[in-house]
Amino acid sequence: MTDQPSAATPMNTAAIPMNRVPAANPINAATPKHMNGGGGKSILSVDLGRTSTKTCVSRDARNVTFVPSNVKQMPMEQVRGGVFEARATDPLMDLWLEYQGHGYAVGQLAADFGANLGVGQSKVEAALIKVLASAGYFNLKGDISVVLGLPYLSQEQFEKEKAQLISQLSGPHVMNFRGESVEINITKVWVMPEGYGSLLWCEAQPKEGPGCADFTKLSVALVDIGHQTIDCLMVDNFRFARGASKSEDFGMNKFYELVAKEIEGADSQSLALISAVNQPKGDRFYRPRGASKPTNLDDFLPNLTEMFSREICDRVLAWLPERVTDVILTGGGGEFFWEDVQRLLKEAKINAHLAAPSRQANALGQYIYGEAQISSNRAARS
Repeated sequence: MTDQPSAATPMNTAAIPMNRVPAANPINAATPKHMNGGGGKSILSVDLGRTSTKTCVSRDARNVTFVPSNVKQMPMEQVRGGVFEARATDPLMDLWLEYQGHGYAVGQLAADFGANLGVGQSKVEAALIKVLASAGYFNLKGDISVVLGLPYLSQEQFEKEKAQLISQLSGPHVMNFRGESVEINITKVWVMPEGYGSLLWCEAQPKEGPGCADFTKLSVALVDIGHQTIDCLMVDNFRFARGASKSEDFGMNKFYELVAKEIEGADSQSLALISAVNQPKGDRFYRPRGASKPTNLDDFLPNLTEMFSREICDRVLAWLPERVTDVILTGGGGEFFWEDVQRLLKEAKINAHLAAPSRQANALGQYIYGEAQISSNRAARS
């Protein structure tokens, strides 16, 4: 296996913005297209979110694909069950594969068969299946490079889980993806602290106006509010400060638990509940299985949101190093709690920024990192 550069201290080339492009508007985004890598380079970025896997093969925000994080191992006869359907059906609703003699349902299909989101598990678990499903969805074949992120719970755990991921993913893999035999060879695996991709994505955007921050020259904190963890990364002039960074086992799942307590029969890991919470005001209705009518979440969601925002901000300020001037919020929770958390940070005289698009930013920044590494390797060989 080739030597893997340390993702805990990303190479300087990853900090260099490449071909600056404007952030695409994710609203009403077109269905992601299948493509064999970005610009001829087969780089697969996989953000292992606990609500959904965000994956892409280009730096186009419109083509980041969201796959629910549910995974279920099943008998091969059961996982093959939909072959009578038209092949034109949405693959995201019917993701399945066979690998090393086992069948796996992924995403909504796995949820239909009873799989939950796996809250509390290590993200290394099922990571290989999620990567293979993403590669199959994008029609990738042959040699590819993969970029992922992991929570930075501690330096020791990060390095241990990073080594596990690299070992699992590296090398050739043969699978049956939705009835088609697919062979891929993962030649490079890069693993970075979860949330770091958002910094790369934000810095790659055009700087408009004199007040725009240059994150390469600042002490910046990345706060990625995910489903399972809040990832707090300290970055000085694009140097990852390992000793000052941490991930905390506290995330949106705690918020969904509070919401579920307000509704009889609700499941905090229900994809329908999570979707309802993230709808615009006026459209937040959720009906648990067996209920005769839906609950209007707007009746109690604003109070829960404000309370939870204060809890998040208290945790962030308790961690925040004194030298930090700017905080970048990212992740689904960063976007959801933006208004309240921004106001609270402003009271603390901290400049707050929101990665845009917030849920896609990590996957897009990871892809940029992969591009930079490949360009660096080519330059070194020439």
